[in-house]
Amino acid sequence: MMSKRLLSTENIANTTAESRKRGKIASDGLETSGANISQQGANSEYTVGWICALTTESVAARAFLDEEYGGLEAVAQHDNNSYILGKISSHNVVIAVLPDAEYGTTSAAAVARDMLHSFPNVRIGLMVGIGGGAPSLKRDIRLGDVVVSSPGGGKRGVFQYDFGKTIQDQTFQETAFLDQPPTVLRAAVSTLKGTYDMKGHQLVDDVEMALKKIKKRKKYRKPTPASDRLYRSDVVYPSHSSESCEITCGNDEANLVVRDKRDEEDDDPAIHYGLIASGN
Repeated sequence: MMSKRLLSTENIANTTAESRKRGKIASDGLETSGANISQQGANSEYTVGWICALTTESVAARAFLDEEYGGLEAVAQHDNNSYILGKISSHNVVIAVLPDAEYGTTSAAAVARDMLHSFPNVRIGLMVGIGGGAPSLKRDIRLGDVVVSSPGGGKRGVFQYDFGKTIQDQTFQETAFLDQPPTVLRAAVSTLKGTYDMKGHQLVDDVEMALKKIKKRKKYRKPTPASDRLYRSDVVYPSHSSESCEITCGNDEANLVVRDKRDEEDDDPAIHYGLIASGN
């Protein structure tokens, strides 16, 4: 799972502004440009594949495209995916979302397989979306932060917890491993780490620019800091409850971990690099 931030945020900011000048509001609420339809190119020209698990994620993905192209002319036989084509900086990007009500690694693998049949030159595969954070003393992960999978501690970047078992002393024993991300992506992450340390990032500007493309902004706007509740580890959420944690666990301050407000020297949102847990 590599983050979309592998693509240059500086180029996103520059080219999206120009794209918006030429754009118009499409019927689905996303800004697009009719002038770009003829520029979409052949399927063989797409080298970045972006898979989203949820429709919400695909809307956000489309909003971050510098250019969105028209409909796809042809796909491989038996390809069941529906695609969104566009460009970020100089990269031609093809986006696919999992079928409605389908989740998990099996469905994602099927989408990726069909994508490669129709777009044979895709060399970089990204799965970008929302997820739950597991803050620690080392990593102060908060709502709205970006997490990029990165190898470390003997792990490959993505830990699939289906590949393991809990033994009697409650430790977790891995029974299989995933490959680590390709060298080209790991090299890009290293470069971006240094760039952000030296110059900072433009995530706030990029997000604000993307939100302007979305008609239903209220649905996609950033939640308030008050909604970012970190409960103590001894507060147990009922496994079979359909209610939100806010309702089930309540607002009792005794159940919450108090965290200092981020100051001007802190990145907000912050970018974290490390292990991402994934499973069905």
